[in-house]
Amino acid sequence: MGCGTSKVLPEPPKDVHLDLVKKVEPYTGYKNDIYKHFIKGDGDAIKSAIPSPPCHTNPLVEQPEPRKNRVAKYRAKFDPRVTAKYDIKALIGRGSFSRVVRVEHKATKQPYAIKLIETKYREGREVCESELCVLRRVRHTNIIQLIEVFETQERVYMVMELATGGELFDRIIAKGSFTERDATRVLQMVLDGVKYLHTLGITHRDLKPENLLYYHPGMDSKIMITDFGLASARKKGDDCLMKTTCGTPEYIAPEILVRKPYTNSVDMWALGVISYILLSGTMPFEDDNRTRLYRQILKGKYSYSGEPWPSVSNLAKDFIDRLLTVDPNDRMTALQALKHPWVVTMAASSSMKNLHRSISQNLLKRASSRCQSTKSAQSTRSSRSTKSNKSRRVRERELRELNLRYQQQYNG
Repeated sequence: MGCGTSKVLPEPPKDVHLDLVKKVEPYTGYKNDIYKHFIKGDGDAIKSAIPSPPCHTNPLVEQPEPRKNRVAKYRAKFDPRVTAKYDIKALIGRGSFSRVVRVEHKATKQPYAIKLIETKYREGREVCESELCVLRRVRHTNIIQLIEVFETQERVYMVMELATGGELFDRIIAKGSFTERDATRVLQMVLDGVKYLHTLGITHRDLKPENLLYYHPGMDSKIMITDFGLASARKKGDDCLMKTTCGTPEYIAPEILVRKPYTNSVDMWALGVISYILLSGTMPFEDDNRTRLYRQILKGKYSYSGEPWPSVSNLAKDFIDRLLTVDPNDRMTALQALKHPWVVTMAASSSMKNLHRSISQNLLKRASSRCQSTKSAQSTRSSRSTKSNKSRRVRERELRELNLRYQQQYNG
């Protein structure tokens, strides 16, 4: 949520940033397709979105490569087995080791997404193996489905369902009305998916609004859980405890921060954060300073002040409180959350007041401030480069001291 959020990734290797694809853009036809001038189906004329250069060009200046050649080179990256079965339509996302393209099955005309992962790099190979390990095991209506896989020596092509309905909060902003009952409908679908994952021994470890997508633009669309790049899959009989520090800062559970072995209850903490945002458009824990942010999380310090909280029911707040519990042993499981009275009754005893205006204003305000702070950080980055190593060491020392202090309290 917002353009300034970054992941905390698994520690080894420390110098690698796995920028996984966060969303799939909805396909609304070529009329509104921002990629329509980039790639079209085989046999279509390719027109440049950029005005043609003037006839008189300087022969000494190297001219841009014709768009047709660029498209041909792009298509050439795909294994012939893939292009024999699918028409490549558009690039819709990119990460450090991956590209995601919208494709169309030649026989059925069904749209899909293909995630192309470069496995010649060790890090890309590890991400690919982790994601495939999970997706090959799951079949659930609220989890993005893997259709088939093509593998070569240097690349893996994962054909997946294409979610065209957009991100959860984009839909809320566009909707015009949003009540507690709407929130419980969303959470029921997400909790169903999470309960299924936990039953299989799978912990997502990066649940957040950006990874919850609507399957199609219609009002009756289901929600789908996506992006399993940080997921952990355990077989029966395996030690259920995990130790890797990873996730997205604002959604990380306290036990991960104090470097204690943890369980799938970290997903439930993240769902508590999502529930809080869902009902207010604000974050329960937020600070541009990472150490202060972690201090808030470790204390479980959040409040219900400001709009629209006075209009939100006590039952909804109780639901959040039972998820944002610092001690993971006291935190609700997915099954317990599904049985919470607020969810079971679909907020029947709650106020049906439209929370949309406050939620939308808060979401848009936060997105704007995060984008501004990101731009500001980028503009001053060069002037801070000489101080970066020193400030990093200071932050690391502060975080170590903070972790030690709270670990002592936690164990006590």
